[in-house]
Amino acid sequence: MKVVVDIGNTTTAIGISKNGKDIDKVYRLNTEKNKSIDEYSFILRNFIPACKEAIISSVVPELNEVFREFFIDFCEVTPLFLGNGVKTGIQINADNPKEVGSDLICNSVGAATLYNETCLVIDLGTATTFTYVEKKVLKGVIITTGLTTSKNALISKASLLPQIELVKPKKLLGTNSTDSIKSGLLYGHASMIDGLIVRIKESVKNQDLTVVITGGHSKIVYPLCNEAMILDTTLILKALLILLKKNEI
Repeated sequence: MKVVVDIGNTTTAIGISKNGKDIDKVYRLNTEKNKSIDEYSFILRNFIPACKEAIISSVVPELNEVFREFFIDFCEVTPLFLGNGVKTGIQINADNPKEVGSDLICNSVGAATLYNETCLVIDLGTATTFTYVEKKVLKGVIITTGLTTSKNALISKASLLPQIELVKPKKLLGTNSTDSIKSGLLYGHASMIDGLIVRIKESVKNQDLTVVITGGHSKIVYPLCNEAMILDTTLILKALLILLKKNEI
């Protein structure tokens, strides 16, 4: 049994693999930075079984020790954290490679391994990121505001606007506040994604560029996009499995 964990700013995804090749079960929890080790241990025992290996991608340093202690105490396993010294097979072309988040590296590994060594990965999370990989070299990233972040900013600044659920509205042009906001957020985000894909393809001079879309909101936005892309909601967890095998001692 192997366990892979993606600790994001909003959501923590836990993947369980029986054979080390496939993700058999996925659990998603709200990321709560202020919970104690004991509180997290109580929750995680319900989702994480005894395992032989574990790997963690984290963009929330405050929780790294919490998860490390859980795996050591409960599973008697020291988890591998994606970071310096971990073999990824991806080169990073950046002004400061240490600034590149582990989630971006994971997405690059997964897409380059499973789909195409030259690709664009779009991840819809707290932020929406566009990561361009060329022949297994991470060449550049675009970071913009995520859907929930946009929604919360809009609602917090406009007192008369209602809270909404991020689901597709009945029609493009809303006739009430709720549908109007849904349309603006979802179709607006999809149009932004389509537009940046076109610009990136022009920039890298590759009209046949493989595009992979992933992340928590990808299922909602994917059907609204016009550009061709591959939907893979568990890309980062699959990538962690690949990295776990690549770094076996």
